[in-house]
Amino acid sequence: MSLSPQALKARMATGLLSFPVTHFDNELKFAPNPYQDHVSWLASYDAATLFAAGGTGEYFSIGQDEFPAIIRAAVEAADGRSPVVAGCGVNTVRAIADARAAEAAGADGLLLLPTYLMAGTQAGQIAHVKAVCQSVSIGVVVYNRATSVLTADSVARLAEVCPNLIGFKDGVGELDLVTRIRTMLGDRLVYVGGMPTHELFAAAYDAAGFSTYSSAVFNFVPELALKFYAAMRSGDRAAMDAILKSFFYPFANIRDRVPGYPVSLIKGGLRAVGRDAGAVRPPLSAATDNDVEDLAAVIESCGMAAAA
Repeated sequence: MSLSPQALKARMATGLLSFPVTHFDNELKFAPNPYQDHVSWLASYDAATLFAAGGTGEYFSIGQDEFPAIIRAAVEAADGRSPVVAGCGVNTVRAIADARAAEAAGADGLLLLPTYLMAGTQAGQIAHVKAVCQSVSIGVVVYNRATSVLTADSVARLAEVCPNLIGFKDGVGELDLVTRIRTMLGDRLVYVGGMPTHELFAAAYDAAGFSTYSSAVFNFVPELALKFYAAMRSGDRAAMDAILKSFFYPFANIRDRVPGYPVSLIKGGLRAVGRDAGAVRPPLSAATDNDVEDLAAVIESCGMAAAA
């Protein structure tokens, strides 16, 4: 049985959030068995919530016909150890269809990803978010990124009319905007940092009142991701700086070599630790062998050997 929106909100605020990759076979078809093995492995760690078919999970390349099976597989693999939140988006019709499919598949909540191509107006964005929220009973987290950027007033208006809107995630990086939203809404929402490789921005968002964030590298170095998060929560800046210098800055240097690597290199990281998740779907390209080898060296230098 899915968590209530308020129960999900409370759970999300308690710790780090994990965004599993989606596994594909050699023909780029969904591979349920290794995917479930991976989700189960991540659920064995202390992740507050798992986000299935999110940005790192290549929602943008997943067909509507295969989407329900992916969410169902994640829910089964998590087996109640961690809530599962499903991605949805593209446009209002597609988002509602996927939202309802995710709810039927047992998801505890939704992450409303950006709309396709058009930004529209604030009134249009409000109508879009409201329609998705009202189509389901599970909790919804809205994601400010790319074409979908709500103002503080718009978020406040949505919070008034959508009881199951439980969270706000930011991937824009305008700290004045996120501070305004958090100040205006207080504890009405849970606030999630969502910049690519968010650990690079975690200290600034923590100061702005964001209690948690999504970690893509949790996919292949979960212990290190949790160690960094714990250091942030305890205010151990020295420990944070040490991990930034030894892992996250070298990782970011490799990530910045090729467009699309914020996703592709995560699967590259899984290759580096012996947990291959298969290729990425076009228009992304797989991380090169050279880049995976460089990442493997960074992982090894941090004392993180091949995964169990």
